[in-house]
Amino acid sequence: MALSVAIFSCSKDDDVSPGSIVSTGTIAVTSVVQSKYTSAVTISASGSSITLKSNGTPDHVTPYWGTGNALYEAPTLTGQTVNPGSLQSQVFVMTIPTNPNEASSKEETSLGPIGMALNGVAIYNDREGGNVPVDAGTLLSFDRAGAHSGPGGLYHYHFTGDFMGNDDNKLIGFLRDGFPIYARKDADGTYPSNLDANGGHIGTTADFSTAIYHYHATNTAYMGGRFYVLKSGTYYGTKGTFTF
Repeated sequence: MALSVAIFSCSKDDDVSPGSIVSTGTIAVTSVVQSKYTSAVTISASGSSITLKSNGTPDHVTPYWGTGNALYEAPTLTGQTVNPGSLQSQVFVMTIPTNPNEASSKEETSLGPIGMALNGVAIYNDREGGNVPVDAGTLLSFDRAGAHSGPGGLYHYHFTGDFMGNDDNKLIGFLRDGFPIYARKDADGTYPSNLDANGGHIGTTADFSTAIYHYHATNTAYMGGRFYVLKSGTYYGTKGTFTF
């Protein structure tokens, strides 16, 4: 089944998926998706796919809410410079496979949403407009959630942070290929030492008693600071769609 995709990025670049789901995996993610996503995300499962819908706004404090909002928080990080404009409600629809499986050819993640956190906020990779790594100047725009707003008020996570998982083993969300992404630690409380080139490995987690491929945030502090990249490089599986 061919997959089409609409992408939003910090630079509004477009991306079209060339791939398709090549086969069906053995582990279904439906029950975990349904039980772990917050009420801000509407979930429907049909056949071989799961569809998640959200308005993309966080359930925690951030300067990007703007003054006057109950969840507004003044900048707290040293040198923090908030991007212009407040975050805005979005219409996110992400479709992932019910049984994700390894792709025969690994595709690079690109600018724009590469997954959805459990609260419905978009997950981005480690790059910014122009497809360049986040630099020291841009790093100052991130709040303590490891997120900022881009054009159109689209709030999104690039890094781990204070609210969804950092130096722990919390489930952060699912990427567009249907595989879960966790914070820096494994279920046993240790830092994984056998992550592959895609940033993940196969094993059991607090949510999956049968071994499944899952990603972890990197355990290397980005530019020596407080942030840790959620995801860089390639997908392990074939990405589904993410429209807005």
